[in-house]
Amino acid sequence: MCHARRVTSEPVHPVDPTGADLAALARVVARQRAELERLRDLSATSAVVERAKGVLMAVTGCTPEAAHEELASCARDGNRTLLEQCWLTLGALLPPKERPSAAPPPDEAPAAGPRQAAPTGTADLAKTLGRIGRDLVRVGTPQELARCLLDHLAPETEADAVLLYERLPEGGLELIGHAGIDRTLAAQWRYVPPVTGVAALDALRSGRPQWLEDIPVRTDRFLLLGESPGRWPSRAWLPLPDGGSAGAALGVLRRGGGAFALRERELLQAVAPLAAGRLRAFDTDREPAGDGVAQAAQAVLDALPGAALLLTPLRTASGEVEDYRIDAVTPEAVDGFGRKGRELAGRRILESYPFIAGEPLWHGCLEALETGLPFESAPFVHQDPVGETLVTATYSVRAAPLGDGLLVTWVRHDRVERQEQRLADVQRLGKLGWANWNLVTGEVSWSEQTYAVLGRRPAQPPLGLLRLPDLALPEDTGPLAHAIAELVRHARPCDVPFRIGTDEGTRHLRLVAEAVTAPDGSPVEVHGFVQDLTPQRSAELALVESERAMLLQRGILQAERALAARLQHALLPLPSKPVRRAGLRIEVAYLPAQSGIHVGGDWFSAIELPDDDALFVVGDVAGHGVDAVATMAQLRFTAKGMVTTGSSLTGALDRLNYLLLHSRDGQITATMVLARYNPDRQVLTWAQAGHLPPLLVRDGEARYLDRPGGILLGASAAPVYESAELRLEPGDRLLLFTDGLVERPGESLEAGLDRLAEAVRVQGSGESGSLDALLTTMIADERRDDVCVLDIRMPVDDVADAHV
Repeated sequence: MCHARRVTSEPVHPVDPTGADLAALARVVARQRAELERLRDLSATSAVVERAKGVLMAVTGCTPEAAHEELASCARDGNRTLLEQCWLTLGALLPPKERPSAAPPPDEAPAAGPRQAAPTGTADLAKTLGRIGRDLVRVGTPQELARCLLDHLAPETEADAVLLYERLPEGGLELIGHAGIDRTLAAQWRYVPPVTGVAALDALRSGRPQWLEDIPVRTDRFLLLGESPGRWPSRAWLPLPDGGSAGAALGVLRRGGGAFALRERELLQAVAPLAAGRLRAFDTDREPAGDGVAQAAQAVLDALPGAALLLTPLRTASGEVEDYRIDAVTPEAVDGFGRKGRELAGRRILESYPFIAGEPLWHGCLEALETGLPFESAPFVHQDPVGETLVTATYSVRAAPLGDGLLVTWVRHDRVERQEQRLADVQRLGKLGWANWNLVTGEVSWSEQTYAVLGRRPAQPPLGLLRLPDLALPEDTGPLAHAIAELVRHARPCDVPFRIGTDEGTRHLRLVAEAVTAPDGSPVEVHGFVQDLTPQRSAELALVESERAMLLQRGILQAERALAARLQHALLPLPSKPVRRAGLRIEVAYLPAQSGIHVGGDWFSAIELPDDDALFVVGDVAGHGVDAVATMAQLRFTAKGMVTTGSSLTGALDRLNYLLLHSRDGQITATMVLARYNPDRQVLTWAQAGHLPPLLVRDGEARYLDRPGGILLGASAAPVYESAELRLEPGDRLLLFTDGLVERPGESLEAGLDRLAEAVRVQGSGESGSLDALLTTMIADERRDDVCVLDIRMPVDDVADAHV
């Protein structure tokens, strides 16, 4: 009696009671049931008569005796029985909305018993009920029941709150479980008096759901839960069936307005019997299985082995099965909550096994009742509670009609079969197979996976242990044979790798085995496994090859870095202290990048020309490495040579552009600033090729010079370069720099330039503020590019240091 899931193993037929036992049980049940049916018919007839009398008294105001006489007289006049007359009277006197043939109002469900609201038979509704039933297994209180119902109904019906009310003896209601409302509201509505206009009470009294889907209209008819009726503009109240009448009500509240869809109504009405069954399970007063039929059946089942239940279907007024009562049970039967044997007698199936609702097993039992033919389920998986853990088990169930009820038996599949299946799965997933060699009898046993690992066909006989080295490659035969010999002679366990050849190529294997010894210590049996390690070995070889390639590449990079560093140091020597050029104080900084090869194409020049002018150059060749260093040297020395021999700044840039275009396939570009300072005029003339502008600090203000025209070198065959002049004043500070000083990941170039201007402004001009401090401020993170800076300062006085 469990949640069903198909498995691939063959069905195992349950052990049914013997034919003689069943025959005896059937005869006892038939006799007892016939007597009970007669008594029930009399009781039902009396109930119908009393109900018809009550209705007639309410309409006409007559006495009970007069009502009975009226019914009997009408029966005689119409040549009908008293029972027939009572049914006709009830049908004629019921209000139109309560008649079975009348169409229900738009806000109420059709007048029907609980099972008429059961699942429609669609697959999705059955699955939903199955999920709800399975989760109800772990529900132990009405509060947990409300929480569980809300968890399932929220995604299915957009429910926001669930309430469970129980009818009190005096006619009022008590809130026994809730979810989705706060404690204050629950305390305020803990008890509801037996007054009119309460939807939950109306649902219990009428036995029909109340659908409140237009709250503003319903406020004049119903007393609504909550201080703000509009908080849940859509509500439903459903009676929970409990035999003949409903003793509890289920409330579903929604914050979204609108009517409940047809499927939502069907689901809520189908959930009601499940909730009712769980509420009955919380009641310690169980209905006893004490009638004669149950007692006789229990006496028979007490002597039977296995798990079996004798069930009586519980039907609605329309005849549909809404649940089953357990009348008798074998001692070995256990329900989903761990109750066993006679503890189950008198309980309902949906109470003890709520997870079967809507499942194939439920429909199979209904089919057995309708057709009179036994139903046998396919094997299915269920989790049994063992202590505080759940253990997966496989079952088969058989339901055989017996009188008006069902005899249901089930068996648990053989555990050995499950263990063998698990072992086979482990071998397949682990690419290993076990083997056993009996050294006394010579018997050899291999698992199916061993054949696959060793590349042999299943039709071939398994090899003896001493013949196993015959499969190995020649270079591995010796070590494998030696390990097996030590195992067979001295019982020394072995764990040895070896290779075999197959149609797919070489396969890397591993043999792990140990010996079972006799009392005298001699080996009599060997068992172990062989494992296919080809994927792991291939990955290891690929990793070794990758590491070898990485080491080779690292050596090449280190050699290139060392060569470039030596070349750059030879071509671009750095002064150890500030120097004087044409009366200006010059400080230089060069920092290579910290990633990749630590040399690049940034360079500087600060020299005095033959006419006592000073030449200042800062440039940046795109890229790093030996090529960048070589291009840097070419541009640096060419620029100095051309300006020294009389070329103008713009003319030098034009010739350098031509040089880059016609060297190294025209693939290298560079930026540059050329500046020439005349100490007599104190004028700095400068030109640039796509480079960042110099930064001037004067009188506490920092600004970037307006750049004259000029694009980067090597980008165009017909560039235009212009020059500009700047008159330096005592105390001025001028910075020529490359972009590595201001660039940061994730920051725009403009933000970096603003950062530099602010840092230099804070330091000031003149002799204050060191270049090292400025670099520390600007370069905090890892450098991704070279940094080159020329810090040029005009002294305040005329004192000049010796030229260097």
